[in-house]
Amino acid sequence: MIEKLYAVPTVNGAFTQHFGHCEKFAIIKTIDNKVISEQYIEPPEHQPGSYPAFLVKIGVNTLIAGGIGQTAIDLFTQNKIEVLTSGNEESPWKLVEQHLNSQLSVSKNQCDN
Repeated sequence: MIEKLYAVPTVNGAFTQHFGHCEKFAIIKTIDNKVISEQYIEPPEHQPGSYPAFLVKIGVNTLIAGGIGQTAIDLFTQNKIEVLTSGNEESPWKLVEQHLNSQLSVSKNQCDN
């Protein structure tokens, strides 16, 4: 059994392209490449390094984001969290399903900071 946790930044329950402005993270649990649950968790105040530390503590393996700075990507990578950037405007659940089915349209990072 392979269990993974995905995090997707959201505003009003929808995927947001602006990682640093997210209101909540959709935390999506998968087992054996099937989505089994979704919950929304409010992150700590956004400061450099706060999101990677928060997400690694709850066991997140993969982050799907739109725009995210290179420093944040490096921090996530150091914490063994894979970062995928996507311009898709899908629901968090759907984005994870697309990734599991090798259908996620991974795009160039929308943030160049």
